[in-house]
Amino acid sequence: MTAHPRRTGPLRRRLALPLLTATLLLVTACGPEDPGFALQEGLAPPAPSATGPSPGTAAPAPKALPTDVPYDVTPLLKPTHKYLGVALPDVPASMDALPGYSAAIGKQPNVLAYYAHWRGGFDTAGVRRIYQAGALPFMAWEPYDHSLASIAAGDTDDYVRGVAKSVAKLNLPIAISIAHEMNGNWYPWGRQSAGPQDFVAAWRHVHDIFDNAGATNVIWVWSPNITLPAPNTRLAPYYPGDSYVDWAGMTGYFTRTDPDAFDELYGPTMAEIRAFCKKPFFISETAVEQGKHQRADTDQLFSGLEAHDDIVGFIWFNMVKRADWRVESVPDTLATFKKRASDPRYGFDIRNPR
Repeated sequence: MTAHPRRTGPLRRRLALPLLTATLLLVTACGPEDPGFALQEGLAPPAPSATGPSPGTAAPAPKALPTDVPYDVTPLLKPTHKYLGVALPDVPASMDALPGYSAAIGKQPNVLAYYAHWRGGFDTAGVRRIYQAGALPFMAWEPYDHSLASIAAGDTDDYVRGVAKSVAKLNLPIAISIAHEMNGNWYPWGRQSAGPQDFVAAWRHVHDIFDNAGATNVIWVWSPNITLPAPNTRLAPYYPGDSYVDWAGMTGYFTRTDPDAFDELYGPTMAEIRAFCKKPFFISETAVEQGKHQRADTDQLFSGLEAHDDIVGFIWFNMVKRADWRVESVPDTLATFKKRASDPRYGFDIRNPR
């Protein structure tokens, strides 16, 4: 896809004006579906160093941000360290699950994903809680009740405009993905009910509304599922274009029946995406199914991340949904995860990326 002529990328981020008022509404959690999954999550205090603070250490008070300057997310796009993310129950409405998880893995996560229904509003207070805990909020926006065609046609513009104004007014960094795993057939916005042209039109339309509202503090994460469950569905037609995407996200789980090697699981998808997109990769959802390969597959995840400099991080889906994906459920797996996550390359203070 070619760049949209009206878009100017980073320049718009520097020049955009912050906007006023927006309604504080509810955020609802949805859950993993078949090969791809999703839900609501939690995180933890910022790390003063690359290795992060010890679990339980109080986060330093966030610096006051100038209210008249849009937040510049550019330093967060290609950090020198990798994001360590997690999805935990009930976040951002509650952060109760975060301390226990952080203590278990020995490090504070610095990304928290949560799942919001279309028309569910924008949880300004919840996003602020995530940021104050030292994490980048990651909102997976799920259009359960509205078709992509209707979104592209402007049927939800008043709602989208309200969310965009809220995001701009909040003026904190946030990653947003729209209609994740669109190349699968397990969500109502998937390939069985919407074509790639519907997805691209909806994505661009929403993105342009955010731009016009001055909400340039967003990292836009295009998030297909890995191609393994749908090898005949090409990804290029679903790509909105470089001017509309910051990270190429991927959802991919290590299951008992899928390949155990990282490059076998993710490699075909990465190779296909690289043919038309040079944006950094971000694994927006992953975990390892319990079984005899769980510990080895967890090792594979980290080894693969470290072998690919263009993967900037990942989110572990740490919940029970169709299976128990919690890393702390199996001691051997937890020990492996904790050891690998202790590497200084994982985690950093999002307020001081380097």
